[in-house]
This record gives sequence, structure tokens and C-alpha cells, in this order.
Amino acid sequence: MTDRENWLRTVEFGGPDWIPCSVSLAPLAWHTHRERLEDVVLSHPRLFPGFRAGSVDFDGFGNVYRQGERFTDNWRCVWHNEVGGLEGQVVEHPLADWDALESYSPPDPITQSERGGRDWPAARVHMQAAKDAGHLVMGDGERLFDRLYFLRGFDNLMVDIATDDPRLARLVDMLLDYETRLITPALEFGVDAVAFHTDIGAQRSLMISPEKFRKHIKPLFAQLFGLCRAAGAHVYLSSDGCVLPIVDDLIECGVSVHDPQYRANGLEGIERAYKGRLCANVDLDRQMFAFCTPREITEHVRGVVSRMYLPDGGLMVSGSVWDANTPIENIEALCSAIE
Repeated sequence: MTDRENWLRTVEFGGPDWIPCSVSLAPLAWHTHRERLEDVVLSHPRLFPGFRAGSVDFDGFGNVYRQGERFTDNWRCVWHNEVGGLEGQVVEHPLADWDALESYSPPDPITQSERGGRDWPAARVHMQAAKDAGHLVMGDGERLFDRLYFLRGFDNLMVDIATDDPRLARLVDMLLDYETRLITPALEFGVDAVAFHTDIGAQRSLMISPEKFRKHIKPLFAQLFGLCRAAGAHVYLSSDGCVLPIVDDLIECGVSVHDPQYRANGLEGIERAYKGRLCANVDLDRQMFAFCTPREITEHVRGVVSRMYLPDGGLMVSGSVWDANTPIENIEALCSAIE
């Protein structure tokens, strides 16, 4: 079975041969551990296929990852970075004043990404090569809910939602139009899935009430995800934080895979809401990795698999190291346990 077929069978509860797994390493982790981390990655080729020694610049951070940098993206959001190697934060919001909405235009999704250019003809060639090689082909749907607070500012958006400001609907419609134009070429190509990012959860709850989500945000999800599913593409939704109150809504909107965070949702909550219902790419408890032993990491991974595994599928496992404090021994234990 190919990786692509196994992934699709996992999502569709069609009996995969193995649990799809991944490990993500932030630039800060590479900057901290350097060659030692490279040795770990090289020793786990199943998790990091095709990785080559020397391919990572330990000190080469991209836009919004450089300490002290102020960067204006193509949405005219201004980012500032306090910790090199981690993504910065939007500190100036182009639509902080509603009056700016009248003359505001989002970037052209055909020629511009969030922070650079986009070349659809070149991307199509790349996707065709991946498809011809039998690999999974994923389209990029960029940001949804987080795009709204990047544009308005978090406090402003919370007030907009709490007061049902009528101008919010115009902003959501603008984002819907942008996203539709963004994903249409990928859907016409025939991608296997489209990935969207929409951080809407906090540590213990949603950022907004489930009722406000259903009123202001769910229609956006339903329209976009419905387009994907109608075109035969799965929907991969990434959203940090606690989202348990709206899992049923995500399923109804057409989400195929979601990545619930272990710490924010709890294993019991994830099992209850996802198991056998919605494919869960369980985001392991990255908040524990710097403070535990390698053995505890092994037990943590084993606990997730023992509670969530079904022969039919519906389970993926991902581990992420974003900080500078996780010991290299724990990163090795994470990779070994997942592998």
C-alpha cells in the first residue's frame, strides 16, 4: 500500500495498513540542537523521508521568524518577532478601523501568498509530478478564523462577535471570496485534500461561544468545505486549542481530518468526540516534552494509540517540538515512540 492510499484509507475508515505519523521541528529547535538534531532526523528515515544532511540552515530564519523583525505581509498586516526561530505576531491590523474596509482589497490569491509570491503554473507542475509518483497531493487553503483577527485585531474581533456587528458579515464574505478563488485551481487540478488553518481554540475553551461560532463562522466553513467535498477533495483542518464543543459542527461542515491538541482537549474528550466519527491527527502534548523523561514520552504515545486505535482507521499521530528547552534525548524518544 502506498503512503497516499494508506492516508486515504485512514481518513475514510477504510482499513489502513499503518497509522500515519509525523514529527514537526520548529526553526528554534534546529537552532538550539543543530547537528545533534540532524543526527536524530537522519536516524528516522520513515518519519523524515528524503532528508539530507546539510539541508537545514540552523541560523537561517525566514520572514517573521527573525528576532526583532517587523514585516508587512501581503494582507498589509504588520508582524513583529520577539523570539527568533518562532513565528512572530501581528501587531498592526489593516482593518482595526472599520472605515478602512471601504477601500481595502485582499491580495490576489493567484499571484500572491501571505508572505510572498505564488506561481500557479509552477505549482501545477509540482503537483502533477507528485501525483504521477503516487504521492498524496494537498492544496493550501491558508487561514480562516485567524485571518479575521489578524485583519481586525483580536480585541476588536471579539467585540464584533459579541455585539453581532453587521460589518463582520462583510469581512467574512470578503474572506470567503478570497478563499474560493484560492482553492478553485487546486480543486480543478484534482488534489486529494485541501488544508486550512483556523486557530479558534484557547487552552480550556473556544475563543468564542459555540453559539457565536455557529452564527458568524460556521457558514464560512460550510461553504468552503462543501466546495472541497463536492469536488472530491478531503478537508484537513488545523485548529489549536479546545474545540470539543464544535466537533459535531466540523463534521457537519465536511471536515475529514482535524488535529485536536492533547493538552487542551484531553484524551478522554478526544476519544469521546472523534473516535469512529472523525479522523483525528492527535497532536501530542508538546507542553510536556521539556519537563518529562524519555520513558514518559514513550508511555504518552502508547496511551494515545491504545485509546484511539481502530482497525478501520481514523487515527493519525503528530508530535511537535517548538521550544528551545526540550532535551535532545526527549526528541529522540518522541521520534522512536512514534516510529
